[in-house]
Order: sequence, then C-alpha cells, then structure tokens
Amino acid sequence: MTKKYFFFDIDGTLTDIRTGTIVPSALQTLQQLQANGHFVAIATGRAHYKARRFMEEVSLHNMVCSGGGALVIDDRLIQNTPLPLQPAKALLRQAEALGYGVLLMLDDSIRAYSKDDRFRRQVGERKEPTEYIVDPSLNYDDLTAIYKIYVAVSREQEEQLTTKEALGHLRFVEDYLMFQYDAKDQGIRAMMKHLQAPLTDVVVFGDDHNDLIMFDPCWTSIAMGNACDALKQKATYVTRANVEDGIQHACRHFGWI
Repeated sequence: MTKKYFFFDIDGTLTDIRTGTIVPSALQTLQQLQANGHFVAIATGRAHYKARRFMEEVSLHNMVCSGGGALVIDDRLIQNTPLPLQPAKALLRQAEALGYGVLLMLDDSIRAYSKDDRFRRQVGERKEPTEYIVDPSLNYDDLTAIYKIYVAVSREQEEQLTTKEALGHLRFVEDYLMFQYDAKDQGIRAMMKHLQAPLTDVVVFGDDHNDLIMFDPCWTSIAMGNACDALKQKATYVTRANVEDGIQHACRHFGWI
C-alpha cells in the first residue's frame, strides 16, 4: 500500500459541530490509518496553543495550524510564522484612525494586547478564553512579530478598512474581523518538504469555506457530505456527512483502511 499523508480539518470534519467532540468513527479511522503506516495530521486555522490539546487528545503527533503558518512534526513545533509585519502595522494604524477597537496576539498564548479597552466596549469579549492586557504605552512601531489581529468592525463598515486586503482575514464572529496567516495549502507544502514526500500522496479532508485554499489540484481533496457547496464543487471526492461516518467511509472507499 502506498503511504499517504492525511491532513484533517477539525470543526465540522473530525468533530460534531453540535458537541465539539470528535466523531467516534473518525477517531477509530485516525488510529487505523496510523496503524497502516500512513502519516496523519491536523490542518487547522486554530493557533498552535489552541489546537495542541485536541491533537494530543486524539493521539496525533503532527499538525499544520495557525492557518498554515505553524508546523508540528513528531510533537515538536518547528515553525510559527507571524503576519507580514508592515501590512499588519498599516492595518492597525488605519483601524485606530477609524476608531475601531483592536486586539493583538503577540505570542503563542491566550494573551490579547491592546492600547485601550475599546474592542470590548464595542463588541464584547472574544468567544474563547482570553487574558486581556491593556497597555496604553503599546507602540505598534516597536512590534517585531504579530500573529493575529482582531478588529471590531461590522460587515457594513469593513469596506472602509482598505488595508485589509493585504492580509488573510475571516469573519467567524459577526461583530469583528480576524486577521491571521491564511495559507493552509502552503503549510501542507512546507510539511511535505520537511518530510521529503511527494505532493501527489497528500489527502485533505474539509467542510467549510476556509478549507477551500487547501483543496489543491496537486493532491486528493475530500469534502464531507455536510460541506459547503463551493468545497464540494472543488473536491476530488464527496463523502458522507461527518456524523454519518464520512471519514471512515471515504478511507474504506479508497482502500486506505
């Protein structure tokens, strides 16, 4: 059997979106794939510090995380790429001039930095555990690395934020934009370069619009049955819904387990 290199999205792919827990047949399939000698990894937009626990809970040791900017191989973080610094600083200056609250992630932790508490006054707290550090002396020009930015701007007003196009951005929460490294495909390519393995042996699984970027024609892309239509149209194969044992079904279909 040819060794394959699997990369799985988490939310809505490995996990039941209603409970946040991994689908039992998906967990069993991860174990079977590894037992059969395949390389198995997570591919997620989550920051390393957020995704690490899930990776360990499902007994995996490899991960493309932080939207493709960070790589974990054999449990070791070998890369964590920040946002392009000058475009990030330009975004911060424009957001500040427009009066939008911002939060900055400056390291691999739950700490979020800001000059003032404007972000929370405008849209409330982030939808995840956060340690807020308000530092009026924070100087954007002095920063040497920025990993993620949150801007409290509505969908209707975001066109005013003209600097946003220079950075990868998503709106998972209606009240604010999130700017992060957004190139899961490049993270997979970097991983395969480290492993000295061919791209044609890559297999990715996903379900949502943020997975479109990793559905690359160079490898096999599998959309869950619960995936968005755009992803299904781009997929090599569409399997059953994740909660209907879709991952297990696809792996059996292709003879990987």
